[in-house]
Amino acid sequence: MLTDSAGHSHPSVTARRGQGSLGPVTALRVWAPAVTHLRVRADGTDTPLDPAGDGWWTGPDLAPGTEYAFLLDDSDEPVPDPASRWQPDGVHGASRVYDQDAYEWHDQDWSGRDLTAAVLYELHIGTFTQGATFDSAIERLDHLVELGITHVEVLPINAVNGVWNWGYDGVEWYAVHEPYGGPDAFKRFVDACHDRGLAVVLDVVYNHLGPSGNYLPRFGPYLKSGRNTWGDLVNVEEPAVRSFIIDNALMWLRDFHVDALRLDAVHALQDDSPSHILAELSTAVDQLATVIGRPLTLIAESDLNDPVMITPREQGGYGLAAQWDDDVHHALHALLTGEHQGYYSDFGSLAVLAKTFTSAFLHDGIFSTFRGTVHGAQIDRGQVAGWQFVVCLQNHDQVGNRAVGDRLPEITSPERLRVGAVLLLTSPFTPMLWMGEEWAASTRWPFFTSHPEPALGEATGAGRLEEFAGHGWDVSQMIDPQDPAAYCTAVLDWAEPTTPGHAEVLELYRELIALRAAEPDLRSPDLTAVKVDFEEDAAWLVVHRGGFRVLVNLAQREQRIAGGAAEVVFATGPARPDGDGIVLGPETAAIVRVA
Repeated sequence: MLTDSAGHSHPSVTARRGQGSLGPVTALRVWAPAVTHLRVRADGTDTPLDPAGDGWWTGPDLAPGTEYAFLLDDSDEPVPDPASRWQPDGVHGASRVYDQDAYEWHDQDWSGRDLTAAVLYELHIGTFTQGATFDSAIERLDHLVELGITHVEVLPINAVNGVWNWGYDGVEWYAVHEPYGGPDAFKRFVDACHDRGLAVVLDVVYNHLGPSGNYLPRFGPYLKSGRNTWGDLVNVEEPAVRSFIIDNALMWLRDFHVDALRLDAVHALQDDSPSHILAELSTAVDQLATVIGRPLTLIAESDLNDPVMITPREQGGYGLAAQWDDDVHHALHALLTGEHQGYYSDFGSLAVLAKTFTSAFLHDGIFSTFRGTVHGAQIDRGQVAGWQFVVCLQNHDQVGNRAVGDRLPEITSPERLRVGAVLLLTSPFTPMLWMGEEWAASTRWPFFTSHPEPALGEATGAGRLEEFAGHGWDVSQMIDPQDPAAYCTAVLDWAEPTTPGHAEVLELYRELIALRAAEPDLRSPDLTAVKVDFEEDAAWLVVHRGGFRVLVNLAQREQRIAGGAAEVVFATGPARPDGDGIVLGPETAAIVRVA
């Protein structure tokens, strides 16, 4: 595989320096074993590409800004580059040569941040602000700094068809969605984050491609037989496809200065290779981190409850830094809301919350009622750190995959909402907030799409309706994903944080995050040191966190929780010392310092 003068490795194009007044040019290189001949159309001229062996083709040099497209075999239909860095006219339009080195970075002093002591904030660029661009998002970064956030996690930004979309319908994995501002705008966003001390986590999707604009099968076996939840399987066992994925991940980390990648639904990557693609990816990322001299982090979204994700490679694992932990979310959600449908069926008790807070997973080799089988595996609490599990009260999936996209404030009491914040932000895990959660945003966040193809839009809406009805949801208020209202109502209302009922919640989150940052015991990742006492019938819980205890009263009445003399340092409601115990008001949480 060719490399440019900076040592970059690309699956489809290679930048080369020293080409006269034109500056950098791009030598085309594309993997297309499915075709017998291949042409590129650029500057009004069709030029044949030369076969280079093993399904690779090489072509002419193109200057930055040149629009180009490929013509496969005898077809006269131009199609974009599978590894296009710039799609200014959408996923069906021509590709444009992008000079990766032209942007002038200002983060030379940025040394990076790992996940230890981290607080993540998940956001969707299209609905984070009314402007729906990277530049408008920059205007709100100071809010995140004041909140105490350390990492900004951005939902997928690669090119998708239509204007608004969650991002998981991406088909041009190397290109930045143009309506957000394109590649330079994303670099400005990362630069602005680093200037404020914020690390950037990018959500990337390698387990499927979207339904519109996916030209990869015309070039070669990028996909294989079989399907996952979202479509045809990606052929990760093919070496060229593995390189296509790994080089993409390295591009975001190296060329866009991203600090971490959240790998979407890795359980949908079917790989029977001797070395799993995730292990190969983590090896490449660790090597890049050494070269550039700052920490780079991989976070897996996995529903397998399998510690193999974060087990070191030398011990037979994949060597990722962290993984999402849905069991902690489910334990908190079911306890706070009383919902027990679907995958919440085994959750909702204090005993379950106690297990997840000490062992990360509920289903760790035990029977899962929802799945109808034994699920998961146990972690070694002495070898695994709590920060390696990213947990939340809400996220884009848990809100957006409800029938109407309703957030927690609609389905639980204000008091229990505050209790949840205390438990989340004093847990041994890495906490993540979902945008607007910090002020109890009233805006719903339903599923939305803007597929230009009428038939695809209609099928999307019908399929979503059928899916939710099958889960027993009330779909009477469900908005058609193609209805612009589904998108427009999801945009955050930035007037809310200063209004009554919201400002108080924002202050609570700020205080909790500051307390977590100031007190190492409240963020300690040592799972062996976490102890949980509870009384199921009385509805109280005590989480021991070093020199602190987190007390929760979920009953509708005041009650005293014994445990020795202590000083109340934070409370969501009435809390007072009483001899060797603390009296808590109804649905109240308190953090106390042990005397």
